[in-house]
Amino acid sequence: MNVLISVDMEGVSGIVHPAETNPDRYDYERGRALMTAEANAVIAGVLDAEPAADVLVADAHGPFRNLLPEQLARRARLVRGKPRPLGMLAGLDAVLLVGYHARAGAGPGVMTHTMSGDILDVRVDGRSLGEIGLNAALAGHTGVPVVLLSGDDAACAEFEELVPGAVTVAVKDALAAAAAVALHPEEARERLREAAAEAVGRRTRVSPLSIAGPLTVEVDLYSPVSVDLAMLVPGVSRAGGGRTVAFSATDFAEAYRLVLLLVQLASIKPG
Repeated sequence: MNVLISVDMEGVSGIVHPAETNPDRYDYERGRALMTAEANAVIAGVLDAEPAADVLVADAHGPFRNLLPEQLARRARLVRGKPRPLGMLAGLDAVLLVGYHARAGAGPGVMTHTMSGDILDVRVDGRSLGEIGLNAALAGHTGVPVVLLSGDDAACAEFEELVPGAVTVAVKDALAAAAAVALHPEEARERLREAAAEAVGRRTRVSPLSIAGPLTVEVDLYSPVSVDLAMLVPGVSRAGGGRTVAFSATDFAEAYRLVLLLVQLASIKPG
């Protein structure tokens, strides 16, 4: 069995503030260690259920270079660095999402956003999707279910609505954007290991999130300059207010790739 574990950072137990998730901030190294430890707990759970599984771990936060390779379980292979064709997934079979957060505009949730702070919303055929929905639908495009998600309670609720029957682990309850009541990291890891084993064992009972094309996608961008840059992309047009762009896609994989491109364009600052 081939398993992909996509690991984000904001939804890890004990992490509540950007100082713990950004490479240029003082508490980042501690955040990296917590993130790697939760990844290892999930790897262990997968191997408890499927000892012969081939486990691929995708670093899915910020620069995609956060997990500590030398501390990651030896049985896993690590995908790190960017850009890469499938973004936060970078490889597919059964998928587990670890340390994820709720979409931009949701809340209360810890550090909610969608791909970056430069994106206010992504809507696919009118349905607002954050990183959870976008990645679950990309997996579903290839017929692969997302069988587990961990993060705060807001992230788990968002996932449960999209993928009924999958396993969730709330490692903290959000109080605000930078505050939460969190499980002790060791308790969180124990629950993650048990949940990962359960999720892999029941994978055939979880349906992939399928969003069939053709699709209409709208993206709300924080900066009007980002909208101007988006106009340079063939097929992208202005829509609604001055911060919204729209495009059509034949399928979800095409839509996902163009959203990734808009995220990169939105990071370019004027001047």
